[in-house]
Amino acid sequence: MGVITPPVAANAYVVAAVAKDTPVMTIFRGIWPFLIAVILCIIILMVFPQIVLFLPSLLK
Repeated sequence: MGVITPPVAANAYVVAAVAKDTPVMTIFRGIWPFLIAVILCIIILMVFPQIVLFLPSLLK
């Protein structure tokens, strides 16, 4: 999430550097679907922590 959202937004600024004719705001508008997907994944992992804890529980 940190590489696609400001203030870091490393990926967004790399895309802006490569596509010089595309405004940065257009790039940030294109990031929204990916940001929503990441937030949705975080919510799912918070609701169902068993998904995250499955492999560590095998190490006991």
